[in-house]
Amino acid sequence: MLFVWICVIINKQIISKALGKTLAEKTKGKIVAQNKKAYHDYFVIETFEAGIALFGTEVKSVRGGRVNLKDSFCSFKEGELYALGFHISPYEQGNRFNTDPLREKKLLMHKQELRKLFGLLTREGYTLIPLSLYFSRGRIKMELGLCKGKKLYDKRESIARNEANREIERNVKNKQYRDE
Repeated sequence: MLFVWICVIINKQIISKALGKTLAEKTKGKIVAQNKKAYHDYFVIETFEAGIALFGTEVKSVRGGRVNLKDSFCSFKEGELYALGFHISPYEQGNRFNTDPLREKKLLMHKQELRKLFGLLTREGYTLIPLSLYFSRGRIKMELGLCKGKKLYDKRESIARNEANREIERNVKNKQYRDE
């Protein structure tokens, strides 16, 4: 009976993982960077896709994977959306064409999406966090998450849940090897 219950739990997790794909996985784009800390510190309520206005040497650095999304966030400035704290290392062969690694990068979205985001961000406790950076049809895209901060007890709860899931998967895997 316990084995059947564990199989049901694992099948639900597999189905939920298949349904809950990120935008990068849906578009089958090459993921360059992910902000795993965002999932630890925030509840992701909704995701959006945005293009980024970059210079040539920045694009070459991104292709090389020299990007850091940690501690980055997005904010509105004069009706346009910018990514702040988003680090792209200088391109090694870029010499004088390199730009400031921490400069504000403009995010490209439709006006309707920007209006919607602006309305959502005016609510108390919501913020816009870059979740991942990926290529989609040759263009660099950023997955943004409308997030609400987690409290300490929420973080502890999610860590305990992840550890329990790992333990269940480990037990099922050991059970399969014993059966063979």
